[in-house]
Amino acid sequence: MKGLELAKAYYDFYGKSMIHEKFPEYEDRIAVGLVGHGSECFGFDDEISTDHDFGPAFCMWLMDEDYEQIGSQLSYEYEKIPKDFNGFTGRIQSTHGGGRVGVFSISNFYYSLIGSEDIPERNKDWVWIPESRLSAATNGEVFRDDLGEFSRIRNGLLSFYPEDVRIKKIVSRAAAMAQSGQYNYARCMRRMETVAAHMALSEFVKNTISMVFLLNKKYTPFYKWMHKGLYELEILWETAPMLKILCEQSSQKEVWNKAPSKYNPYELNLMDKNVEMIEEICGMVVEELKRQGISTLSDRFLENHTQHMMDKISDIDMKRLQILEG
Repeated sequence: MKGLELAKAYYDFYGKSMIHEKFPEYEDRIAVGLVGHGSECFGFDDEISTDHDFGPAFCMWLMDEDYEQIGSQLSYEYEKIPKDFNGFTGRIQSTHGGGRVGVFSISNFYYSLIGSEDIPERNKDWVWIPESRLSAATNGEVFRDDLGEFSRIRNGLLSFYPEDVRIKKIVSRAAAMAQSGQYNYARCMRRMETVAAHMALSEFVKNTISMVFLLNKKYTPFYKWMHKGLYELEILWETAPMLKILCEQSSQKEVWNKAPSKYNPYELNLMDKNVEMIEEICGMVVEELKRQGISTLSDRFLENHTQHMMDKISDIDMKRLQILEG
């Protein structure tokens, strides 16, 4: 049984009756679900996930005034619910895994994840929230929310970034992909700085995944689940197996011994399979940028698209950011 399914069953079996019997006057004011940190909130949990921060549990979210009135008592009653359920032992909590389930005020729950108690109002408030935090604030499932306040904020976040913010982030990812993958990887290999080359590849992979999520208008999850999450997207999900190949290919060190002795930054060493794969992925991204009307250029070198895309941003605060910021 997956963690979300377990949480829903645990709430249905124990939580509903506890709330109904102990807090009848607040029953329609308590939002319930499982959202936040943890692989089970993304539906990515497996047998390995069960060794920590996993087990029968759910979240309850209250308005600030209700939290002041019944927060402590609700937490007390929640802790009294049997910990073992449906063949699963009680939740095993890691050193830093506390505070993920139980009772929260709505405002504090969102603030703990995104640094804001409500939907950010300004573009500059949106731009610095880490994507993984927004992903954690909008994953999982809400089982009940009669009042609708928790879901109001959730749905506002799920509507995704304002377009100027999305474009600025796409510009940043394009610049980083070009710098790390299309430019610095080859320079590092030319110098036989293989550690630096692997770091460049890592930066390329990370920024490519973020780019694909942005093009899908989805938030990129925590790095451990970034690649797995690609397979659930509609646009450019095909980059997922390509990035897997890129990460698993053997060292291309030998082919650089055959490179021309005179360095030319514009000459691609396509004998290096990583270079070939990087260029193919960047070409796919360029075609999607064109399809979405974010860029009209056909140049495969992503850095050449950055200023063209920046010109589509109307918010002066976004325009003032450096190319790699966002």
